[in-house]
Amino acid sequence: MAVKILVADDEKEIRNLLRLYLENESFEVVETGDGPSTLDLVRKEKPDLCLLDIMMPGLDGLQVMKKIREESNIPILIISARTADAERILGLNLGADDYIPKPFNPLEVVARVKSQVRRFYDLGSAAAVTQKEELTVRDLTLDTESCVLNKDGETIELTPVEFKIMELFMRSPGKVFTKQQIYEYAWGDDFIVADNNIMVSISKLRTKLDEEDPSRYIKTLRGLGYRMDK
Repeated sequence: MAVKILVADDEKEIRNLLRLYLENESFEVVETGDGPSTLDLVRKEKPDLCLLDIMMPGLDGLQVMKKIREESNIPILIISARTADAERILGLNLGADDYIPKPFNPLEVVARVKSQVRRFYDLGSAAAVTQKEELTVRDLTLDTESCVLNKDGETIELTPVEFKIMELFMRSPGKVFTKQQIYEYAWGDDFIVADNNIMVSISKLRTKLDEEDPSRYIKTLRGLGYRMDK
């Protein structure tokens, strides 16, 4: 069964270009050009991944993404002409898994789609073939079979990237991990200049773990990387 990709962009030329390259890699593609129909297609078609433009009529991409995240944790890749760091950080904070600036190389988009799909579904396939394992650090417990994190018995919802980061930290509490190590483990790609992605993901994790004291569990070691305290 083909992996289904939803392409949401108000420029038909871009939709046609992405469809051509994605279908050439055997992906099934559905497309739309505005915000409201994007939400309808997410609910009706249940895509495996969404490529989402920000500047769309009806509802912009950020509003659409917030609504999708209320219902689903499918990978979302933003494709946008807004390339400022503030826009990129905002998109990642709202739930995007990656941010691709326009103009883009369609081959790079396909490569990132493959990486996101592989990571997202590797979590499920790993759970199906491995024995139940629980990682415990202080009052945190990570169930690697169900991909669920609990704190004092309360479930903390994680995105696929956040799960991989927590798994890395909780397998080796006290160990310092560089940005390169975190990126290659969590994103499944060779390290590139992706400080914003890592910074935003760590920041979101810290807030989920403890809103009042975000640095309680994950420490920053300037010039070195990050560490989860034992």
